[in-house]
Amino acid sequence: MAKLSITGGGRCNLTNTFRNVQSLEKIYPRGFRLMKRLLHKFSQTDCMNWFEDLGVRLIEQEDQCVFPRSQDAMEVVHALERAMHEGGVHVKCGCKVSSIDPDLTVTFTQNKSCSTIKPDAVILTSGGATADLLSGTDISIEQAVPSLFTLKLEDEEIKKLMGTVVQKAVLSLQGTRFRSEGTLLITDWGVSGPATLCLSSYAARYLCENGYRGTLSINWLSANEDEAKELLDQLGKSSTRTIGNSHPQKLTERLWKHLLTRAGVRDDLRWKELGSKGYSRLINTLINDCYTIIGRARFKEEFVTCGGVSLSEINPETMECKKIPGLYLAGEVLDIDAVTGGFNLQAAWSTAWTAAHSII
Repeated sequence: MAKLSITGGGRCNLTNTFRNVQSLEKIYPRGFRLMKRLLHKFSQTDCMNWFEDLGVRLIEQEDQCVFPRSQDAMEVVHALERAMHEGGVHVKCGCKVSSIDPDLTVTFTQNKSCSTIKPDAVILTSGGATADLLSGTDISIEQAVPSLFTLKLEDEEIKKLMGTVVQKAVLSLQGTRFRSEGTLLITDWGVSGPATLCLSSYAARYLCENGYRGTLSINWLSANEDEAKELLDQLGKSSTRTIGNSHPQKLTERLWKHLLTRAGVRDDLRWKELGSKGYSRLINTLINDCYTIIGRARFKEEFVTCGGVSLSEINPETMECKKIPGLYLAGEVLDIDAVTGGFNLQAAWSTAWTAAHSII
């Protein structure tokens, strides 16, 4: 509940309409096949209807993210607590589960006293913290690593543009096939925004294995070389104007002058004075501007991981563990995660609904 209360910046982006989703694989880098199956059981529409039946009025944003109309995550938390109370759920506080054995025995500590119980069924929803709880089993667990984070860049000049937003940029990691597209935000440490978060999700394991070091390529125009040339040719028609005073509409004047400097082009030159070498350097800077990545930063207070119990370990129809009958898994405890936008919570709702109804 504590984690739920801070999602969506404290507003709780509890799902997404999925209207703009063309491929589940782009939304769920890990687990898209499972989610395709589960969304037929408990879809985003089912989720929205379920919460509204609990009294939570919802609102859809232009980006298709769904929030409570109150814009208060605690309304969602309280609705779930009421549903638990009305459903006869008993919550034991101050207990720390230390292990779940293959015979389904659960060991936990309360008031410094160790106890065990052996229930008919267990649903494990412990987020990314799975290894210790399942250490006594032979269940395959993928290493948990950060999945949604912003990137720290070495270049000091771009950081001076903090607050600058480019609505549609393409990001990629040099030497890899990882690529994302969307809104880019320049910060005082590097880059953020949906495009950055998507890239961090796609490349979560790669970046971790490489110590969060690499080369970030930014296509500021989200265009290919021919499209970029056409744009510059249009700008160059006003040959008497200086290059610094005629920037592409989607780029701010400050960002444009930064890119001119990167390309080694003087901003007081007139377009007719720009030679072929300067023209080529400018084109390359606009569509392949490279920066050194020197680390990662957390996305606000939220934290999503990739990794967890391997999806090969569960029955996708029931969410039951194949090796331990009676043990069900849901949410981020599984090796399933998504880009930002309400998709991670939808995975939690869909997996939990399936597990609960399988037990019933």
